[in-house]
Amino acid sequence: MKQNHLNTFYRFSVLIGVVVLLDSCKLFRKKEDNNVVVTRPKSVPETNTSKTYNAKTINNLISTARSYTGVPYRAGGTDRNGMDCSGLLFCVYNQFGFKIPRISYQQSDFGKEISIDDLRPGDWVFFVTNKGNVSNINHAGLITELRSKTEVMFIHSSSSKGIREDNLYSKYWMSCFAKASRPF
Repeated sequence: MKQNHLNTFYRFSVLIGVVVLLDSCKLFRKKEDNNVVVTRPKSVPETNTSKTYNAKTINNLISTARSYTGVPYRAGGTDRNGMDCSGLLFCVYNQFGFKIPRISYQQSDFGKEISIDDLRPGDWVFFVTNKGNVSNINHAGLITELRSKTEVMFIHSSSSKGIREDNLYSKYWMSCFAKASRPF
Protein backbone atom coordinates (compact mmCIF):
# COMPACT_ATOMS: atom_id res chain seq x y z
CA MET A 1 0.00 0.00 0.00
CA LYS A 2 2.82 2.40 0.92
CA GLN A 3 4.62 1.55 -2.35
CA ASN A 4 1.43 2.32 -4.33
CA HIS A 5 1.19 5.78 -2.71
CA LEU A 6 4.86 6.43 -3.51
CA ASN A 7 4.31 5.45 -7.17
CA THR A 8 1.28 7.74 -7.37
CA PHE A 9 3.21 10.57 -5.72
CA TYR A 10 6.17 10.00 -8.08
CA ARG A 11 3.92 10.04 -11.17
CA PHE A 12 2.15 13.17 -9.97
CA SER A 13 5.51 14.90 -9.29
CA VAL A 14 6.79 14.01 -12.77
CA LEU A 15 3.55 15.28 -14.33
CA ILE A 16 3.80 18.58 -12.45
CA GLY A 17 7.46 18.91 -13.47
CA VAL A 18 6.60 18.39 -17.14
CA VAL A 19 3.77 20.95 -16.96
CA VAL A 20 6.06 23.52 -15.31
CA LEU A 21 8.80 22.88 -17.88
CA LEU A 22 6.42 23.25 -20.82
CA ASP A 23 4.87 26.36 -19.32
CA SER A 24 8.29 27.97 -18.79
CA CYS A 25 9.11 27.47 -22.47
CA LYS A 26 6.49 30.05 -23.37
CA LEU A 27 8.85 32.71 -21.99
CA PHE A 28 11.06 32.10 -25.00
CA ARG A 29 8.32 32.33 -27.62
CA LYS A 30 7.19 35.58 -29.17
CA LYS A 31 3.94 36.56 -27.52
CA GLU A 32 1.19 38.39 -29.30
CA ASP A 33 -1.46 40.19 -27.31
CA ASN A 34 -4.52 40.57 -29.49
CA ASN A 35 -6.25 42.64 -26.82
CA VAL A 36 -3.83 45.57 -27.04
CA VAL A 37 -5.42 48.65 -28.51
CA VAL A 38 -2.83 51.05 -29.84
CA THR A 39 -3.88 54.50 -30.92
CA ARG A 40 -1.69 56.66 -33.10
CA PRO A 41 -1.69 60.44 -32.87
CA LYS A 42 -3.39 61.86 -35.98
CA SER A 43 -0.39 63.95 -37.01
CA VAL A 44 2.03 61.00 -37.34
CA PRO A 45 2.58 59.75 -40.89
CA GLU A 46 2.54 56.05 -41.79
CA THR A 47 6.14 55.84 -43.00
CA ASN A 48 9.42 55.28 -41.15
CA THR A 49 11.54 58.10 -42.51
CA SER A 50 14.35 59.99 -40.84
CA LYS A 51 12.46 63.19 -41.75
CA THR A 52 9.75 62.31 -39.21
CA TYR A 53 12.25 61.15 -36.60
CA ASN A 54 13.20 64.62 -35.43
CA ALA A 55 13.69 66.33 -32.06
CA LYS A 56 9.95 66.88 -31.56
CA THR A 57 9.13 63.25 -32.32
CA ILE A 58 11.93 62.04 -30.04
CA ASN A 59 10.66 64.24 -27.19
CA ASN A 60 7.15 62.82 -27.72
CA LEU A 61 8.52 59.26 -27.73
CA ILE A 62 10.38 59.90 -24.49
CA SER A 63 7.32 61.51 -22.86
CA THR A 64 5.20 58.54 -23.89
CA ALA A 65 7.77 56.08 -22.54
CA ARG A 66 7.91 58.01 -19.26
CA SER A 67 4.11 57.79 -18.99
CA TYR A 68 4.62 54.05 -18.41
CA THR A 69 6.89 54.63 -15.39
CA GLY A 70 5.84 52.28 -12.60
CA VAL A 71 4.18 49.72 -14.87
CA PRO A 72 5.29 46.31 -13.60
CA TYR A 73 7.58 43.97 -15.51
CA ARG A 74 5.87 41.17 -17.41
CA ALA A 75 7.78 38.92 -19.81
CA GLY A 76 6.29 39.37 -23.28
CA GLY A 77 4.06 42.23 -22.09
CA THR A 78 3.22 45.27 -24.21
CA ASP A 79 0.54 47.11 -22.22
CA ARG A 80 -0.06 48.86 -18.90
CA ASN A 81 -0.70 45.52 -17.19
CA GLY A 82 3.00 44.78 -17.62
CA MET A 83 5.85 45.12 -20.09
CA ASP A 84 9.29 43.79 -20.69
CA CYS A 85 12.13 46.01 -21.93
CA SER A 86 11.70 45.37 -25.65
CA GLY A 87 7.93 45.55 -25.26
CA LEU A 88 8.31 49.10 -23.96
CA LEU A 89 10.23 50.18 -27.07
CA PHE A 90 7.89 48.25 -29.34
CA CYS A 91 4.74 49.75 -27.78
CA VAL A 92 6.00 53.34 -27.65
CA TYR A 93 7.37 53.40 -31.21
CA ASN A 94 4.28 51.66 -32.55
CA GLN A 95 2.10 54.42 -31.11
CA PHE A 96 3.93 56.87 -33.36
CA GLY A 97 3.75 54.72 -36.47
CA PHE A 98 7.29 53.34 -36.34
CA LYS A 99 7.53 49.63 -37.04
CA ILE A 100 10.39 48.06 -35.11
CA PRO A 101 11.29 44.49 -34.11
CA ARG A 102 9.68 43.12 -30.95
CA ILE A 103 12.60 41.29 -29.29
CA SER A 104 15.65 43.05 -27.78
CA TYR A 105 18.32 41.14 -29.69
CA GLN A 106 16.45 41.88 -32.94
CA GLN A 107 16.09 45.53 -31.94
CA SER A 108 19.86 45.65 -31.40
CA ASP A 109 20.38 44.94 -35.12
CA PHE A 110 17.96 47.72 -36.11
CA GLY A 111 19.25 51.17 -37.05
CA LYS A 112 22.86 52.30 -37.03
CA GLU A 113 25.31 51.27 -34.32
CA ILE A 114 26.87 54.27 -32.57
CA SER A 115 29.59 54.91 -30.02
CA ILE A 116 28.59 55.32 -26.38
CA ASP A 117 30.25 58.75 -26.60
CA ASP A 118 27.78 59.83 -29.31
CA LEU A 119 24.59 59.04 -27.38
CA ARG A 120 21.70 61.47 -27.46
CA PRO A 121 18.04 61.30 -26.43
CA GLY A 122 16.13 58.85 -28.61
CA ASP A 123 19.04 56.43 -29.03
CA TRP A 124 18.73 52.83 -27.88
CA VAL A 125 21.06 50.98 -25.53
CA PHE A 126 21.47 47.22 -25.23
CA PHE A 127 22.78 44.97 -22.51
CA VAL A 128 23.75 41.41 -21.70
CA THR A 129 22.42 40.80 -18.19
CA ASN A 130 22.42 37.00 -18.22
CA LYS A 131 25.98 36.32 -17.12
CA GLY A 132 25.72 32.62 -17.97
CA ASN A 133 25.37 33.41 -21.68
CA VAL A 134 27.59 36.39 -22.32
CA SER A 135 27.01 36.67 -26.05
CA ASN A 136 23.27 37.28 -26.21
CA ILE A 137 21.73 40.72 -25.86
CA ASN A 138 18.69 40.38 -23.62
CA HIS A 139 17.90 43.89 -22.39
CA ALA A 140 17.11 47.22 -24.07
CA GLY A 141 16.44 50.81 -23.12
CA LEU A 142 15.75 54.26 -24.56
CA ILE A 143 18.06 57.21 -23.80
CA THR A 144 15.93 59.94 -22.23
CA GLU A 145 18.34 62.57 -20.99
CA LEU A 146 22.01 63.56 -21.00
CA ARG A 147 22.67 65.22 -17.65
CA SER A 148 26.48 65.05 -17.84
CA LYS A 149 29.23 62.90 -19.36
CA THR A 150 28.73 60.35 -16.59
CA GLU A 151 24.99 60.72 -16.05
CA VAL A 152 23.09 59.46 -19.09
CA MET A 153 19.55 58.42 -18.24
CA PHE A 154 17.66 55.67 -20.00
CA ILE A 155 14.20 54.20 -19.50
CA HIS A 156 13.66 50.45 -19.48
CA SER A 157 11.64 47.73 -17.80
CA SER A 158 13.51 46.25 -14.86
CA SER A 159 12.54 42.67 -14.07
CA SER A 160 12.45 43.55 -10.36
CA LYS A 161 11.22 47.17 -10.35
CA GLY A 162 9.18 47.62 -13.52
CA ILE A 163 9.51 50.58 -15.86
CA ARG A 164 11.97 53.11 -14.53
CA GLU A 165 14.88 55.36 -15.46
CA ASP A 166 18.46 54.56 -14.53
CA ASN A 167 21.89 56.03 -15.16
CA LEU A 168 23.71 54.16 -17.93
CA TYR A 169 27.01 54.97 -16.21
CA SER A 170 26.09 53.21 -12.96
CA LYS A 171 28.45 50.37 -12.08
CA TYR A 172 25.86 47.67 -12.82
CA TRP A 173 24.65 48.97 -16.20
CA MET A 174 28.16 49.70 -17.46
CA SER A 175 29.19 46.14 -16.57
CA CYS A 176 26.34 44.83 -18.75
CA PHE A 177 26.50 47.37 -21.59
CA ALA A 178 26.80 45.77 -25.04
CA LYS A 179 26.07 48.42 -27.67
CA ALA A 180 24.08 51.49 -28.66
CA SER A 181 22.20 52.37 -31.80
CA ARG A 182 20.36 55.20 -33.46
CA PRO A 183 17.13 53.63 -34.72
CA PHE A 184 16.27 56.14 -37.47
